Amino acid sequence: MNKVIVQFMGFSSKPQAREYTFTVREPSMEPREFTLTIPNEAFNARGLRFQDAPDVCSIKLRQELAAHEGHPIETHFDITDVELEDYRNTHAPRTPKSPFARRPTEDY
Repeated sequence: MNKVIVQFMGFSSKPQAREYTFTVREPSMEPREFTLTIPNEAFNARGLRFQDAPDVCSIKLRQELAAHEGHPIETHFDITDVELEDYRNTHAPRTPKSPFARRPTEDY
């Protein structure tokens, strides 16, 4: 899997979901195309940002490639609520420090 290149090719908006297309390239193999789908409601109800969707899909695709030694049987995957929650938990923005927080005392 060291020589695998995963390239985001774009997305298309459908009535119920957004489809993200990726091309996977490996040495001495023909490029393969994969499609991953995220329901439209994930962008509203679950707070997923549009700019994060390709990253979510890339993570899922890389997991599938790793689980199937680079050759998953399927070429289409749906992003689940669990995967979205995992992404949110691991990529949550850091809470900024309060400007009113006490500063540590300094010894001179």
